Amino acid sequence: MSQPSVILATASYDHTIRFWEAKSGRCYRTIQYPDSQVNRLEITPDKRYLAAAGNPNIRLFDVNSNSPHPVSSYESHTNNVMAVGFQCDGNWMYSGSEDGTVKIWDLRTATCQREYESRAAVNTVVLHPNQKELISGDQNGNIRVWDLAANSCSCELVPEVDTAVRSLTVMWDGSMVVAANNHGTCYVWRLLKGTQTMTYFEPLHKLQAHNGYILKCLLSPEFCDPNRYLATAASDHTVKIWNVDGFTLEKTLTGMQTFITVAQCFIRYNCKTLVDVHRRNRQGLPRSSQSNNLLCSS
Repeated sequence: MSQPSVILATASYDHTIRFWEAKSGRCYRTIQYPDSQVNRLEITPDKRYLAAAGNPNIRLFDVNSNSPHPVSSYESHTNNVMAVGFQCDGNWMYSGSEDGTVKIWDLRTATCQREYESRAAVNTVVLHPNQKELISGDQNGNIRVWDLAANSCSCELVPEVDTAVRSLTVMWDGSMVVAANNHGTCYVWRLLKGTQTMTYFEPLHKLQAHNGYILKCLLSPEFCDPNRYLATAASDHTVKIWNVDGFTLEKTLTGMQTFITVAQCFIRYNCKTLVDVHRRNRQGLPRSSQSNNLLCSS
């Protein structure tokens, strides 16, 4: 099966993973996922494999195959896996779970190589562009930096006590990190580089982005420069695009009749494109597109 230029995948509470043609909206492949709901989707850097994070396992599927079976499974977490991602060369995978751990996996052997204790349910994990540090956010409001070379936590901060950190995003050049929380607030720090890795957070901005809790925040990728944006999606039924220069509001998508469960945003040049997924069917969309997770890669 030839791979489309844009890979669009969704995961739903109906225990399926679906692949779509982005232009036509046609579903061309469905994978049954009977284990649990899928909390997160992520694709490998070479676009060959799709990771589906569930409860409590992670399954890896071949993007270019019609096989309904995973090529490998990663089974060490004991609760919902809420975050999953890959090192830039695809040599290893990381994950974060409500069991309070952050883990690093060997993709070849499907074994856990390292485990870090967060002491609270982990909601979000991102890999710093330097590929040497993981940043995690948990239900108790803690943000921790895990130094992979030192194999320890090198930095810890709490933007709001007892306020869950729902989503983290790092600028492509490692200059900025944003943390979104349960109160609809985004905390922005400038990342100051140390001798080898970044461990210093300089407060830059506090943005009251939404009236409800934020589910996803995402900074624009490298090809958008010199324009830089932050996209946020929240339980107040809005999706917003912010200009990082001054954090002014560029656009608000409203009129959502249903609860937005997740948004994966991609922004091309000066044209902002947002794909938002709803728990219930919106008029004009195929019923099979009802999803709680979405991944778009081009």
